[in-house]
Amino acid sequence: MTYAEIEITPKLVRDLLRDQHPDLADRPLRLGARGWDNQLWRLGDDLAVRLPWATLSADELLLKEHAWLPELAPRLPLRVPVPQRLGQPSERFPRPWIVTTWVPGSPADRAPATRAADAADSLAAFLTALHRPAPDGAPVGRGRGGPLADHAEQVAEGLASATERGLLPDPDGVRAVWEDALAAPEWTGPALWLHADLHPANVLTADGTFCGVIDFGDLCAGDPACDLAAAWALLPDGAADRFYRAYQPAPDAATLRRARGWAVWRALGGIFVGEAGVHGRPGGKPTWGPPAQAALRRLIAAAPR
Repeated sequence: MTYAEIEITPKLVRDLLRDQHPDLADRPLRLGARGWDNQLWRLGDDLAVRLPWATLSADELLLKEHAWLPELAPRLPLRVPVPQRLGQPSERFPRPWIVTTWVPGSPADRAPATRAADAADSLAAFLTALHRPAPDGAPVGRGRGGPLADHAEQVAEGLASATERGLLPDPDGVRAVWEDALAAPEWTGPALWLHADLHPANVLTADGTFCGVIDFGDLCAGDPACDLAAAWALLPDGAADRFYRAYQPAPDAATLRRARGWAVWRALGGIFVGEAGVHGRPGGKPTWGPPAQAALRRLIAAAPR
């Protein structure tokens, strides 16, 4: 569901700052991006204002980031947007909003990583640092980090639709990867912290490698395979093996199989959003399609024969 009745303008953002954080209100302000859930307004050189605009769930996701990300950020080797201030709902804007640090870089859906070894090592170091046992009370994922079987019906429908529309060059190959992942044993280890939304638009690059990770709204605890899937869409051809060798502790065969299944699930979503958005929902972008297609091609090429 969407909730976009309120137009977010520079005046609105500055008025909100004047009302609640007046020491920040006179900084230079400009639109940074309109994302799936939030708008991002750059505030000076080092801060950004994030306001929910397109989904009802965005309020909860921003509050989650504000609660948990300051604790996790210091141990992460890539830069992340650390919440600094919380904006309260008001008559001007009846939803919560946050001020975070600004993370420089270009989204990987627009500027893919090109330095394969450096990118693989960087992504592995980030996820090795993030994937620690989560405490009691950690957020539960919105369908992320749990059993792959929970998505079986959705993936089957997506495969059928994509095949019918000619969006998959090798539907049987994709289906084989998915079915193998679905048959893999489930995760039995502790629930680990997950980013849970590592698609290319949420990972930033500079000089051919990764420099930052943004949008922790789906932060949750669960199966690390959900995040390990990102290697197939984010890394250049042939770099996934290096990533999985660098990630610690080394994932077992079942986790690697599940990661391939999560990569299929995410790639199908990227293909549909990249083609035409989802029911016209804000945030759908054509730049999401190419990395999704590349992920499927890599998965099929690396599948056991």
